Amino acid sequence: MQPAEPLIRAAAPEDAAKLLEIYRPYVETTAISFECETPPLSEFRARVERTLQKYPYIVAVLDGEPAGYAYAGPFGGRAAYIHSAETSIYVKEVARGAGLGRRLYTTLEALLKAQNVLNIAACVACPERDDEYLTRNSVNFHTHMGWRVVGEFRRCGYKFGRWYNIAWLEKIIGEHAPQPAPFVPFPELSEDARRSAGLA
Repeated sequence: MQPAEPLIRAAAPEDAAKLLEIYRPYVETTAISFECETPPLSEFRARVERTLQKYPYIVAVLDGEPAGYAYAGPFGGRAAYIHSAETSIYVKEVARGAGLGRRLYTTLEALLKAQNVLNIAACVACPERDDEYLTRNSVNFHTHMGWRVVGEFRRCGYKFGRWYNIAWLEKIIGEHAPQPAPFVPFPELSEDARRSAGLA
């Protein structure tokens, strides 16, 4: 029997509790997130709301339940960065390896492209040697999706009594014209653009 196809839709603030439960193990049992304490639900919900004001925050739903999510945010706070964005992705452990991350990132990239974002970046925790808290799987996932590592900062994160690195990766998803098209905030994207990107 074939596994069910995930439905990819825009997140809503009401999803925050279930998305937080996906995120919690990343904080409490891995060094994938450099947060050391799980944020309270009110803070996590506020993060979703802030993101949706300008950028996509999307959810993969399997059998009626969120199984993963991805979102984008500003890359730097200055106006000249408007055509660049930073991305993040989290998938339930039981759903890993089923192509859910690829589906989420493919949709996220298409939405960002429709917003006239040209460069996307990801900041990924990585170990000097794989251990029980962190492997280089996140770096490998991105490179398999066409990203390239542009730098690695050594021993800049301390969690579970160990030092970890971070890698920065980038992917170019648009043409750098002399006069780029203006950035389109996510709430202003047309229904056609959302559907073309793969949103339900």
